[in-house]
Amino acid sequence: MPTYNFVCKQCKKSFTRTMSLAEYEKGGFVCPSCKSKKIEQKPSVFFAVGSKKS
Repeated sequence: MPTYNFVCKQCKKSFTRTMSLAEYEKGGFVCPSCKSKKIEQKPSVFFAVGSKKS
């Protein structure tokens, strides 16, 4: 499951949520600290590790 990073515009705290794509598309996230709905998704780094046999 993907992990999404958010920051609250009201209390300025960052938080992370792990949820399915369906949950993410549904929306309606709130800040766990102040319960504000004024949140913004932060850019996150994505990388994949694979094995390549030469």
